Amino acid sequence: MKITFLGASKQVTGSRYFLEAGGLKLLIDCGLFQEREYQSRNWDAFPFDPAKLDAVVLTHAHLDHVGTLPRLVDQGFTDKPILATEPTVELAALVMLDSGRIQEEDAKYKLKRHRKKGHKGPHPVVPLYTVEQAQRTVPLLKGYPYDKPLTLNENVTLTFIEAGHILGSASLLFEIKDNNEIRKVVFSGDIGQHGKPLIRDPGKIDTAEIVVMESTYGDRNHRDAGPVDVQLERIINDTFKRGGNVIIPTFAIERAQELMYHISELAYADKIPDVPVFMDSPMAVDATEIFKRYRGYMDDETVAMFDKHEPPLRFPGLTLVRNVEESKAIKLRTTPSIIMSSSGMCTAGRIKHHLKNNITDPNSTILFVGFQAQGTLGRRLVQGEKEVRIHGEMWPVNARIEQIHGFSGHGDQEDLLNWLAQMDPSPHRVFLTHGELESAEVLEKILHERYPHMNIKIPSYQHTVEI
Repeated sequence: MKITFLGASKQVTGSRYFLEAGGLKLLIDCGLFQEREYQSRNWDAFPFDPAKLDAVVLTHAHLDHVGTLPRLVDQGFTDKPILATEPTVELAALVMLDSGRIQEEDAKYKLKRHRKKGHKGPHPVVPLYTVEQAQRTVPLLKGYPYDKPLTLNENVTLTFIEAGHILGSASLLFEIKDNNEIRKVVFSGDIGQHGKPLIRDPGKIDTAEIVVMESTYGDRNHRDAGPVDVQLERIINDTFKRGGNVIIPTFAIERAQELMYHISELAYADKIPDVPVFMDSPMAVDATEIFKRYRGYMDDETVAMFDKHEPPLRFPGLTLVRNVEESKAIKLRTTPSIIMSSSGMCTAGRIKHHLKNNITDPNSTILFVGFQAQGTLGRRLVQGEKEVRIHGEMWPVNARIEQIHGFSGHGDQEDLLNWLAQMDPSPHRVFLTHGELESAEVLEKILHERYPHMNIKIPSYQHTVEI
């Protein structure tokens, strides 16, 4: 048996793991690289023949886990299934189609800008993939429930376990027959926090021999900064007192819905002024409708709110924005507003236009509520750069920059340690991925102290290990 690490190795984005086991060739996730220095990898050919894959298995529907599936299909993966939970099937289709649209729009916009300035870049200005290519990928998606073993062949079964990250997110438990022995291999996916609104807590995995585990926040705890609703209330009220806007770059799936939940709680409790709130993301609007259809995947508190006809994803003053004209009209408003828009790392989408309209205003606040990968515009802003490039032009950063770590869909160090500690006996081998090197190294050190006999590695890109 072998695992080849084809992404999210000493970095956060681009999750892809090639598993060869039990007579099968499986790709675990097929994500987009979003860090600027690694984006060229999105254009590389896959280091295996996509036509010879038996299946792709998805942990969840975020772009850094599904964002290059259309390229995989375009390169030969055409008649085998993409396995996922039922909500992930709907959300992944939404994400890929939206990404294809953005790829087309960004290429068109960039080409227009280059022609206007007489500039020629190092790469052809074409989409990574198109909407049509994404459409060809969607029919391959096949949905399955949590906690019911799925037989892949006579040697391998797969079980989706709740990961608590976003709607439909899963850890993957493979039970593999090897020399008359059943070996358990787990891919954690992205592990969520305990006690978060909307989504159920991560499920329990009794034991595993080998674990590929995320380490996004392996070096810190979210709880140190205090409750997220208190931080959010302070930032909104301080900004409105100055007469500015609150601009929130947000991931369209889960983070957008969680923000709507918290803002509605503050609004109904009269803890923030009655001001317009815009969710300016067609994908977030569509994702919210998917959330409403999958009440059974939500936590008990959220289901109870639906049952009492108190929808947690709707409140007075909220406007869900779909078309471009409505989006452009937001900047014409003269009263303070809360504007949520994707993408969450400011790498693409309408958020860039809202940044340009507010980044020079010292009264406004740009509030980050999720992880910002190295090399992204969001990362440069939270690191305090005084001037940033947006759409080919340099813009001074006069707006206030704030960040609330506790909103993250990723569990912190304590959550990660608790998730692993539930396995008894402990895994023999753990591979730390989906985290920047510094974060993974901190978690590695703690795990070595707690589990002296555990074999812990931080794999490099394209490294293959025998398991």
